[in-house]
Amino acid sequence: MEKETFISGYCRCLDGSRIVDLLTEDGKLLEVDCSFENCPHTPQCTIAATIRGELKMEN
Repeated sequence: MEKETFISGYCRCLDGSRIVDLLTEDGKLLEVDCSFENCPHTPQCTIAATIRGELKMEN
């Protein structure tokens, strides 16, 4: 079952706050409208931390 989640937080790449749309299915990332997988700031990013948490919650 697909699940859509909206995550708000601070984006270092954009240097501002934003809302990220996350689409998952059975704990797998289908789509995200940020550079989560390739962003150099992912280790420190609060949005990325929420995305990782969402992926773990569905497993």
